[in-house]
Amino acid sequence: MEFAAGDDFVQRHIGPAAGDIAAMLKALGFPSLEALIDQAVPAAIRLEAPLALGEGQSEYELLKELKAIASQNQIFRSFIGMGYHNTITPPVIQRNILENPGWYTQYTPYQPEIAQGRLEALLNFQTMVIDLTGLEIANASLLDEGTAAAEAMTLSYGQHKGKSKTFWVSDACHPQTIEVVQTRARPLGIEVLVGDHRRFDFSTPVFGVLLQYPATDGAIYDYTAFIKKAREQGAIATVAADLLSLT
Repeated sequence: MEFAAGDDFVQRHIGPAAGDIAAMLKALGFPSLEALIDQAVPAAIRLEAPLALGEGQSEYELLKELKAIASQNQIFRSFIGMGYHNTITPPVIQRNILENPGWYTQYTPYQPEIAQGRLEALLNFQTMVIDLTGLEIANASLLDEGTAAAEAMTLSYGQHKGKSKTFWVSDACHPQTIEVVQTRARPLGIEVLVGDHRRFDFSTPVFGVLLQYPATDGAIYDYTAFIKKAREQGAIATVAADLLSLT
C-alpha cells in the first residue's frame, strides 16, 4: 500500500488552504476553480492538455536531495581577489550589523532619541576614516564601494562645473566598481575611460580620476605622483581604499 506524502511543499507553503479556496469561490459565485478559469481565461489561449510536469516531491524528499547535492561541495582556497578576502566575523557583528538592514542602507538616522547608539557608531566610524585617510571630513551611510565610487564621480562632475565630461578610471579597480560607475555615468552623458594609470598622460582632459588601493589583483601602487599630476590638470582624484590597508 502506498501512502501520499503529508508534507507536500505546495500545500504547506504556497497558496490558500482548501477552506479558503471554497470560501472565495462561494463569494465569487463559482462551483470550482475550473469554472472560474473557464470564465476568466479565454479558451483560445488555454492549453488543450495539462503540462506533463509529473508528480512533485515531498518536502522531505526535496530536502534530502538538496543535502545530497550540497554534500558534494568542496572548500578550496579562494584567489578571486577583487576586494573579496576571507575574514573571521564574530557572531555578534553578523547578527547585529550584517543582518540588520539599518546598517547597510544609505539613510542616516536623524532622530537620536530613537537611534542614539547607531549615530554614535557612525560618528566613531567617520572619525576613524578621518584618522586613517588624513581627510578633513568624512561622510557616512553610503552603500557599497561601487555606489560610493559612482557618487564620487557625480560630485567631481558637479564640482568641475561641466568643463569636461570625461571621467578616468584605473583598470586596477574592482570590475564590479567599474561597471557601477559606467552605469551611473551613462544617463548623465559622462564618458568613462578605463586604463592603466602608469600610461595615462592626461592628454585627454578629465574632470576626475578613480584609483584602487590595493589594486583588484592585490598589487600595491604609490599614486602620489599620479594624483599630483591630476590636480595640476584640474582633475579631482578619488581613491577606493580598503580601510585595513591604511592601518
